[in-house]
Amino acid sequence: MLRPISGVGMNSTMDDMNLIQQAQRHHLVARELGEEIDLEIGPGDDDPSFANTPLIVGPPQEPSSEEHDETKQMVMVSQLPSDDQDMSKMQQVKRKKKVVKRWREEWADTYKWAYVDVKEGTARIFCSVCREYGRKHRRNPYGNEGSRNMQMSALEEHNNSLLHKEALRLQMASKDKIIVDKPIYVKALMSKTAGSIVEAALKRDPYEVEFIQSIQEAVHALERVIAKNSHYVNIMERLLEPERIFIFRVPWVDDRGETHVNRGFRVQFNQALGPCRGGIRFHPSMTLSIAKFLGFEQTLKNALSPYKLGGAAGGSDFDPKGKSDNEIMRFCQSFMNEIYRYLGPDKDLPSEEMGVGTREMGYLFGQYRRLAGHFQGSFTGPRIFWSGSSLRTEATGYGLVFFAQLMLADVNKELKGLRCVVSGSGKIAMHVLEKLIAYGALPITVSDSKGYLVDEDGFDYMKITLLRDIKAQQRSLRDYSKTYARSKYYDEAKPWNERCDVAFPCASQNEIDQADAISLVNSGCRVLVEGSNMPCTPEAVDVLRKANILIAPAVAAGAGGVVAGELELNHECNLMHWSPEDFESKLQEAIKQTYQRALKAAADFGYQKECPEALVHGAVISAFLTIAQAMTDQGCV
Repeated sequence: MLRPISGVGMNSTMDDMNLIQQAQRHHLVARELGEEIDLEIGPGDDDPSFANTPLIVGPPQEPSSEEHDETKQMVMVSQLPSDDQDMSKMQQVKRKKKVVKRWREEWADTYKWAYVDVKEGTARIFCSVCREYGRKHRRNPYGNEGSRNMQMSALEEHNNSLLHKEALRLQMASKDKIIVDKPIYVKALMSKTAGSIVEAALKRDPYEVEFIQSIQEAVHALERVIAKNSHYVNIMERLLEPERIFIFRVPWVDDRGETHVNRGFRVQFNQALGPCRGGIRFHPSMTLSIAKFLGFEQTLKNALSPYKLGGAAGGSDFDPKGKSDNEIMRFCQSFMNEIYRYLGPDKDLPSEEMGVGTREMGYLFGQYRRLAGHFQGSFTGPRIFWSGSSLRTEATGYGLVFFAQLMLADVNKELKGLRCVVSGSGKIAMHVLEKLIAYGALPITVSDSKGYLVDEDGFDYMKITLLRDIKAQQRSLRDYSKTYARSKYYDEAKPWNERCDVAFPCASQNEIDQADAISLVNSGCRVLVEGSNMPCTPEAVDVLRKANILIAPAVAAGAGGVVAGELELNHECNLMHWSPEDFESKLQEAIKQTYQRALKAAADFGYQKECPEALVHGAVISAFLTIAQAMTDQGCV
């Protein structure tokens, strides 16, 4: 392994590198290192004499015994005949080239902020932060282009690069991990017709990874449907293009008077069945690709529910964590200023999602009511203190547990006594814990962005109250262990290694990768209930299916939120007069209808109930056929 060479400012530079490596945890992506890796922009782009500059420099050191012998040999070479001198020079040049090549490979392998990619046919070393390469990228703060004048190594120049520092500052400000772009995982489809749909989506939106992933899962489920009726190919192509997309800036002022700008999204994906319903997500990772994937998933989920509705999704890359109430209020008001004219009970009503709860929905609706000039219904969401039902937040989490109970009942089992691992610690995860305890199950884990907490004794209602207090005060789940010493908190880890019978991923999309899926299989998991949208990567899904683990898709299992939202808006059934028991009875009935509809669609197309893909494929098939019929009836709209 190459050791960094001391030089001007090298200690501070290496400290910076250590901080970068610890904070960012970059991963190297190497793609076939060739004979030469061009560290620079190329010959002739800048100072041509730079090619003769040594790549590794440092203060003079006493030569070792081996170096002393080599020096003697070089002196002896100068006294040889000219032909022999020419041969020795060639050997020296070749040896130097091998040293440079080895140093470059070790450099790329040592400093994890670097990755290798091919640019214009040449393998180059890129920065994982700002995705640049070459001397222009490595410009040092003193203004000189090369390393010759300052006698700095390539590593030092990189750390002193103004471009790199600015990119790193912006990345740290967003509190988001740096991940090198991964190629889109394309599944092999049995049907060329189905493959053409995915291929067309890849050509149209090649960089929208999450959206392409959700399309592939849907098309894979619909292969038998498309094979029976080629008309559905055209319907699917139209369905995959959202009806309208709004992208807008959201300027807001913080408590110090400084102005910030975030990006807002709203994707009204499809309204063939009725007005749009869909969540709003506030999270730094929010992009157009995620908004489209969430809108597509919500369209299928709404179509499968008892209430036929259109699908939508949106949000912003704004991070509500660490913001004051006044800052969040100003942001929500600015966000609503841009989209209020496109919302309404007969157009589009948003609901809560990640980063959006009672407080945010209240601010959003208040500004909407002010701009619209009248009280047009309300947004779907928790409105405990001013109108509506207080059971809205429980609906999604409870629905997941009801769905799991239905699945287990079909194989003559029940939740009582089963070990359950739950990821996340938000609204959905907490209510999953509540209902699991009510059914006699043993939930043992929750997680956050830093790691996960495991309590082998299982959570109870008192422990859930403590967890809620910890989250409300924005403390770490690690503080739970101060009260319950037998529990353990694991940093930078996921709960899928814990022995379990049922898993409830309730954090975010793609939280279970291939390694996590293997861990789940080895942990004894037999049922996975998707609490978050698309929680498994395609590679993880393949592992789970091969292991015959039953999967409850979020499209079906997450229908509880849709049901509660529509019941809230039904003026004939004012939930203020309903008891929790009445509400749960309605919710259970709706979840049972959704479950049976998915199973029936799966059976109609040859998927047996015992098949791990039955519910996944059946849910998508049932939802798609419902939407396709409406789109066919309404013509080319």
